Amino acid sequence: MLHVRPSVPADVPEQRLLWKLAFGDSDTYIDNFYDTYYQPERVLVLEEEGRVRSMTAWFDTTLVLPGTGEFRAAYLYAVATHPDCRGKGLAGRLLAGADAYFRSLAIPVVTTVPAEPSLHSFFGRNGFQECFTLDQHTTSSAALPANPPGFSLSPLSPKEYNALRERILTKISHIAYSEEALTYQARCSVLSGGGLYAADTGHGTVIFCAEGMEDGRLMLKELLGPEIARDVLLQYLPVLLPTFSGIFRCPGPSIPFGMVKWLRCPPLSASDGRSTTYLGFAFD
Repeated sequence: MLHVRPSVPADVPEQRLLWKLAFGDSDTYIDNFYDTYYQPERVLVLEEEGRVRSMTAWFDTTLVLPGTGEFRAAYLYAVATHPDCRGKGLAGRLLAGADAYFRSLAIPVVTTVPAEPSLHSFFGRNGFQECFTLDQHTTSSAALPANPPGFSLSPLSPKEYNALRERILTKISHIAYSEEALTYQARCSVLSGGGLYAADTGHGTVIFCAEGMEDGRLMLKELLGPEIARDVLLQYLPVLLPTFSGIFRCPGPSIPFGMVKWLRCPPLSASDGRSTTYLGFAFD
């Protein structure tokens, strides 16, 4: 018998095993989630004959649509099924059970960032539609500027980053994160050699979230601020952050990134599936 339910602490060993089998993350990385964000009700599991076979964590976020409203949104994360149980439709059953759970909490919106392009089709078959986009760029390998930068990088706490982020995105449709969620992201960044930073370039304040890639270099999972200020920062960033890879992401329409499912009739501004809303960073 299949049963979808909020997790209990006794499920944690099986959750951790599923997470590692599905994503290959280290114990240290998985520890970060359980140390900073985990509460039993923040993970939903599909149980079969008393064993956890599929799971998803979720972050309590807010979908901000300027001029329309703000909507509580559950961001699904670490959707995983045990390799021995794949092909049985368990993930679809898990998502359906998650919908029922979120309806019981009066949460009208569910979002997710598929871990790879092929999974967009899977989530599409389960009621999600494309919604969130971003731009990803790689800076040129031009010679470093001869003059030193007239500014420095300031590390930010999750609370400070969140306040600046919401100020910058105030007129943009986007996902707003809780301070707890940003604490999780901050520790993910630190574990890989990055962090949350701000810089006053003289042309405005820029903030960014830097996280390590498999090759040890840092990418900017999110770069926010006035375009001219971003350009100045990027010119000097190889000096200020020597392991910067040149790869950065910012709001824009180019790349389909995340998906949305409305559990009730969406507002007209979000009902046609063509909006380009900014989700920001996936917790990857």
